[in-house]
Amino acid sequence: MKNIELTVRDILERESFRKAQLAAGASGLSRKIRWSHILEVREFESLINGGELILTTGISMALDLETQLSYIRKLNELGASALCIELSDPSRQIAPDVLELADKLGFPIIVFKEVIRFVDITHDLHTALINRHHKMISELDRLSGRFIELSLTSNGILKILQELHSYFRREAIFITDRPAPYFYPSEAKESEALLRARLDADGGLEDTGRYVEIAARRYASVPVRGPGQIWGRLFLGMDEPLREDFYFLILDRASLAISQVLLRNRTVEERKQNLEDKVVRNLITDRHVDPDTIRSVLPAHSRNMYYRAFSIRLEPNAPFPSQDLLEEELVHRALFIRSLFQRHGFFPAITSGENEMTVIAFFISEEQQSRSDDRFRPLIRDFRNMPPQFENSRFGISKTYQDLSDIRRAYRETEDVIQLQKEGIAESVFYGGLGIHRLLLLLKRSGELETYVDDYLGTLIEHDARHECRLFETLVVYLECGGAKKEAAERLFIVRQTLYHRLGKLEGLLGPDFMEPANRLALEVAVQAYRMLERNEPEEQLPVL
Repeated sequence: MKNIELTVRDILERESFRKAQLAAGASGLSRKIRWSHILEVREFESLINGGELILTTGISMALDLETQLSYIRKLNELGASALCIELSDPSRQIAPDVLELADKLGFPIIVFKEVIRFVDITHDLHTALINRHHKMISELDRLSGRFIELSLTSNGILKILQELHSYFRREAIFITDRPAPYFYPSEAKESEALLRARLDADGGLEDTGRYVEIAARRYASVPVRGPGQIWGRLFLGMDEPLREDFYFLILDRASLAISQVLLRNRTVEERKQNLEDKVVRNLITDRHVDPDTIRSVLPAHSRNMYYRAFSIRLEPNAPFPSQDLLEEELVHRALFIRSLFQRHGFFPAITSGENEMTVIAFFISEEQQSRSDDRFRPLIRDFRNMPPQFENSRFGISKTYQDLSDIRRAYRETEDVIQLQKEGIAESVFYGGLGIHRLLLLLKRSGELETYVDDYLGTLIEHDARHECRLFETLVVYLECGGAKKEAAERLFIVRQTLYHRLGKLEGLLGPDFMEPANRLALEVAVQAYRMLERNEPEEQLPVL
């Protein structure tokens, strides 16, 4: 690794330290120096940020031994780089116990045997630090340009890793959300496998810290970001933690260059998906598609291959000012959705419109597990944290199918889910969780729903409208309470005698046996059907994608 930062070893070679002597702490000569600070007080915790070279005339070293030892320990704990003491008086010496502690801690103690001008030393050090800082900026600018240059070449990711290895002389590894391995040098193959296994065990790319340790080896880690998500993580082998942000800035520049490579590649991929978009659109709208074209786009049929349709309806926004901007947005959305589904083990086929997306999510499963919703629940959790362009979106998931001829039916199921969510009738995102509403939707499409409601509730609703009564509300609450009169009266905020009076009227309108099991079930279904009709606006046409 190239040394740009100023270390204790560096300052001992400077002219201003020509007459200085290293008294203890030789193992700490690699400590980085960020600034210098003259310190002549005993209470200094709030004065040190870490990385300072402490200059003192030795007042604290003239106190009792325990205070001197505490002084050294505290400086070391606060992250001071080294201690420079002026000991021009031959009668003043540093206690052996203090030197022994400094050696043990690797905390350098530098001694001047003559009177020195601290102002000259601080001026020299600060000049050196400023020069080093300028060199760091120049180096960062050079490396950033080099990374961008490499990102424009073929196999750019590997070449960026080679550049990192050349600079740091450490393993450079990139782990993406896809199985393709990237590492340099070739000996890092085992480390790449261990890191990938570690990420899988820890839950993926999102929750990885700044450092990762595997097999007694430490790696610095930075994310490689795509639109609205993390596409991978860049790892660099480290013998010790990177103390300076400068080295993380280099890794950040490398990760940005890698993200540009991925964005460019994946954008090209998505633009090649036009055929897929057309095939899926034709399948969900029941248009003819050539079987050979289907086979070239969708996963090969097999005994263990299943699929569900997954529709996303976005909140309408202001129209895009141009078709080019719309297409660019659709590409970015598809990139995000495809990566998300692939990360959860699906093989997605996607079609996109301005305010909607549909994914045919293929997956491999044993027959007994194919209809379980559990496979989709982690995906749904990720959808709850979607980026801004997906905020307030609704989505629906169909039942499980195998035959491609059922894609239209699966798509219709997702639209039913979204419509019932919009009307506030159902909360489930799964078609299988709609319960009785699935049958009511069939009745509605056949035109029989209004007839059914009129047959069972028409007389009651007409009576309420004519007499301004609330018998329908009483019936609903009474049914929900399972015929428990005390609970129903409490929920209606009426006395039980009033409830008895209303129940008598209900018997006159619905018949004395309206709470018999068969009649009660019919009424409960009619209530749900009435709510559906009451909340339903004219049914939307299927969106033209």
